Amino acid sequence: METAKRRLFERLASEIDDRRVLRAMDSVPRELFVPEEAAHLAYEDVALPIGHGQSISQPYVVALMLSAARVLPTDRVLEVGAGSGYQAAVLSRLAASVVSVERLELLARSAEHRLRSLRYPNVEVRLAGSALGWPEGAPFDVIVVAAGAPKIPNELLAQLADGGRLVAPVGTMHSQELMRVVKSSGSLAVSSLGACRFVPLVGPGAWPEEDAS
Repeated sequence: METAKRRLFERLASEIDDRRVLRAMDSVPRELFVPEEAAHLAYEDVALPIGHGQSISQPYVVALMLSAARVLPTDRVLEVGAGSGYQAAVLSRLAASVVSVERLELLARSAEHRLRSLRYPNVEVRLAGSALGWPEGAPFDVIVVAAGAPKIPNELLAQLADGGRLVAPVGTMHSQELMRVVKSSGSLAVSSLGACRFVPLVGPGAWPEEDAS
């Protein structure tokens, strides 16, 4: 596993120039955020299933998203889609605080327990409510969306602070483009980071539950 981890991070370092993000990822034991039977694959550069139709993102995609988000040590971050808690753990090494929202209760409870037991004290896992994101905690300096939406959700843009960055996959249910939005004085600068594939984002401003099931 150590050999695979070293090989993975050598590859990431050749493609991602944000050393702070790579150091944060290196400090988080990915093997503890995947099912036990998949632990031997933890440092392969692939997404892995975590149950309930969800997955833990490919390490390269995590590095790309968090690098694009330009997370600062003083930032308050909202993650939409906690999954197993891996990306929230990485974000905790980069930001002042992280709120991670998950719509599946079993995953939310599991992620919360894992993050607490591994001592990531500045991460709070919340079970998603009727609104997309976490409006009561807004505004956030960074919003990272770990599921694909049909468009950039206005519901999340409203929760983004001025000067804030949002990174989200946008497209169809089966293929998306990774988009970065920078909010400045009420205007939005949008750029594409390339093709990707995520599970569907479910909720207001995203896909209806019946379409995603």
